[in-house]
Amino acid sequence: MKRTLVLSCALLALGAAATAAHAAPAKKDACASKPSKWAREQCEDFTHSAPGDQYFGRLKLSYLGINNTFHDETIRAGAYTTDPSIIHDVSFADEALNQWSHLYPNDPQLARTYFLAIQLYKKIYTQSAQQKAWSYMQLLVHRFPTTYFGKIMKADLARGFTEHWFANPQMCPTPLPAGVKPEATPDATPTPAPQPGRPNVDIITPPCVQPSIAPSSAPSTKP
Repeated sequence: MKRTLVLSCALLALGAAATAAHAAPAKKDACASKPSKWAREQCEDFTHSAPGDQYFGRLKLSYLGINNTFHDETIRAGAYTTDPSIIHDVSFADEALNQWSHLYPNDPQLARTYFLAIQLYKKIYTQSAQQKAWSYMQLLVHRFPTTYFGKIMKADLARGFTEHWFANPQMCPTPLPAGVKPEATPDATPTPAPQPGRPNVDIITPPCVQPSIAPSSAPSTKP
């Protein structure tokens, strides 16, 4: 009785293994049969690419819409900007880019989009935008090093990168009375050299803000 039970269990296990092997055949590489290396690379790029009609982020942007946003806002930014409207519009494209990158991390079109994003963030003179430009540079050269855009960015980093952002504006000093000399101020502390593997930082001091003078309350002349 015991020997029969053991034999039955063994037969059931073999049957289950045979069924599983028949139900789940080994997955074949669809690009392996391509006649040339170039054709295989094109096939793999197509396999990893997001569909052209797929949309990302809250504004449902296609990958072309993301690229156009970064490109157009770079032109609007001019030499540099801190325009809140530009920063607001770019935030939606950046959100869509992050979702696209999460769903299709090996999409070859991502390299171009990260490059366009870097060109814009380099022109936005806020600390968060400058740091995002730096992080996207690192991402581009590490995830897409053999692409055209990855090679360009690697050369740019070799020449050095400096982050630019404005410090918080300060109140203008109160004018001193006639005949009073100002106290000697210490020399400005030089910006320390960056750590290895980190960018230079240029903090721009904006013009001071004049204090607002409240209108004096004149005595009423009405009876």
